[in-house]
Amino acid sequence: MDLLSPHLNEIIYATVAFLILLFLLSRYAFPAVVDIMDKRADTIKDSLEASEKTRIEAQKLLDDYKKEMSKARDEAQKIIKEGRKFGEGIKEEMNEKARKEADQMIERATSEIEREKSVAIEDIQKKVADLAVGAASKVISKSLDKAEHEKIIDDFLSNVGNLNEN
Repeated sequence: MDLLSPHLNEIIYATVAFLILLFLLSRYAFPAVVDIMDKRADTIKDSLEASEKTRIEAQKLLDDYKKEMSKARDEAQKIIKEGRKFGEGIKEEMNEKARKEADQMIERATSEIEREKSVAIEDIQKKVADLAVGAASKVISKSLDKAEHEKIIDDFLSNVGNLNEN
């Protein structure tokens, strides 16, 4: 049992050595370790603060970006709406112009038809008048009996029939 229990002089040497070591460590090593630990804590604290500032700035930038995107969407919708309105205006303008042109074409065609009709009627009237004058001159130049009279009328009617075919 003697081997397992320490001797008094060993306990004293160990205690003195421990106290000297504790003194030396507390005098030289612990302040350096504590200083390193404080610096490390300050570095971590600064990093956390910088990270928080960066997060706040990022959130602010994100909010600004969202506002700008919303503003851009609104502006795009406004431009699209104005474009549609402009397109509708042009469409209406083109439709109105086409209607006016069609009306003018119809009007010109109607007046051309009327003019051609008038020219045709005048031409027919001149030919009928010429035929009547011709028939009258034949009647005047000849003394007619009933057979000649019927022959002149038949010739006149056949000439008028030929005019209708032309």
